[in-house]
Order: sequence, then structure tokens, then C-alpha cells
Amino acid sequence: MKNFSLWISAMRLRTLPLSVSGIILASFLAEYNGYFAWNIFILAFLTTISFQILSNLANDYGDGIKGTDNQDRIGPERAIQSGKITPESMYDAIKTSVLISIILATLLIFSAFRARHFFLALIFFILGIGSIVAAMRYTVGNNAYGYKGLGDVFVFIFFGLVSVIGCYVLYAKQIDHVTILPAITIGLLSVAVLNLNNMRDIESDKRSNKMTLALKLGENNMKIYHFSLIISAIICASLFGVLYYTSPLNLLFIVTFIPLVFHLIKVKRNKELKLLDPELKKVALTTFFMAFLMGIGHLL
Repeated sequence: MKNFSLWISAMRLRTLPLSVSGIILASFLAEYNGYFAWNIFILAFLTTISFQILSNLANDYGDGIKGTDNQDRIGPERAIQSGKITPESMYDAIKTSVLISIILATLLIFSAFRARHFFLALIFFILGIGSIVAAMRYTVGNNAYGYKGLGDVFVFIFFGLVSVIGCYVLYAKQIDHVTILPAITIGLLSVAVLNLNNMRDIESDKRSNKMTLALKLGENNMKIYHFSLIISAIICASLFGVLYYTSPLNLLFIVTFIPLVFHLIKVKRNKELKLLDPELKKVALTTFFMAFLMGIGHLL
């Protein structure tokens, strides 16, 4: 039982709501346009969770063997860092996770496209492989992109564009303009969560030569960058509400602006980076609820 709880902790389940935000929002948009299907939703949901768990395990492994996760790290203690799970065991878990991700992604693609949409199936198969590679290469390997300040770009692409637009295409077999602003919104907020993580760990990352974008920008500019991400997301969400307005219920998501504004005030006043750790959960959950309210508000 103790070993099971260790692996559950290593999977970092608190990151899962953010990862499925785009799937939930895209599913509501698909339902509004008459394309929703439960089998696609369930498989897309499970596939996304499998990708996120793979990413979490790979990040634990990559940062663990590089020594980035050490006593200077402010965030929650990771599995390899604690010594409770060996790198070898983690590597075996990553291989199992890759296999599960491939199986789920294949089932999802087959369920969505079958033989009638071969070209789309091929594109999504490539996207699936790309998602698995991106999940692993964030911290694993000598050329890990998370150590070169490129994590923000990949998070925006996969958590925003691929998650929302890609999931919608699974349902509708076509791209729709209604998905563009929601995809950008979720992508920007997801990047903000990563930036918060990098802001919190900036000192330990500096000692470990993990060159995140926050570290490249410096303490003042990384806050300006963070403000630009949150404010741009609010603007994109507002534009979506205005452009696709049919009733006041469409604007339910505006209530999520309140915690985001309070969050920005806290970041602006922050003097101790370790105090930013609770803000990660707040922004991640706010993103999840914004996605849900944008979706259900559009549906209503």
C-alpha cells in the first residue's frame, strides 16, 4: 500500500485538471455544434491523462538524474529526489506509461476516424507520437527543451492549440473558428502555470543550469511576462464571449477573472519566491473552471 501511494504521489495528480481543461472545453463546443460523442470524449480524456502522467514521471526522472531536484528546490519533493523510488524503477514506469499512452491514443484515433478519414488519422497519429516525445523530452536527455527555455512554447502548443482545436477535430473532422480564442486562452493560462513553477524554482534552476525562460528574463521581466500571459488570456476569453454572445449565460466564465486578478496582485507584491507555490494550484484550478464555464456557457 505504501509503494502504491508513492507512485500515486509521483504521478502528481494535482496537475491533471489543467491537462484536461482543453478537452472539456472542446467537448462543449462540439456538443453545441452537434458533433459530440461519448466514446471520443472518454478516450480523449484518458489519453490526455496518460500523456500528463507520462510527462510527470519523465520530468521526475530527468530532473532527478540531472540533480536539478535537490535540497534547494522549493516545490513538493519529487520521487527520485526523496530516494524512495530509484531511477531504474522510474525508467521502467516511464516505459509502461509510454505503452499505455500509445494504446489509448491508437484507440482514440481509430474510434474518431476509422477508415473514412485516413489523412486526418495519419495527422493525429503523428501528433500522438509528437505528444509522447514532447512529454519525455522536457527534461530527459542532453538536449531537453525544458533546459533551453522552450517549455513555454511547447506547453502553449500542446495544452492550448492541440488540446482544444485538436480535440474538436476529433469530433467534427474539421477545424472551426469557434475554437481559436478558447485554444489561445487555455494555452496562455497553462503557460502561466509553468511560468509560476519556473519563477518559484528560479534559484535552484540557476544552480543546476536549467535555463528556463523565467531565468532568462530575470526577476523583474518574468513578472511582466506573467502579467502579459494572464491579461492576454482574459482579453481572449472576453473577445470569445463578445463575438459568440447569444445570452448573458455565455459570460458565466467572467467570474473566474476575479481569482486571476487577485493572483496578479499577489504576484506583484511577492518578495519571497517560495510563497508562489500555492498560486500554482490556484491558477491551474481557475483555468479548469474557466474552461468548464466557457464551454457550458456557450452551450446554454
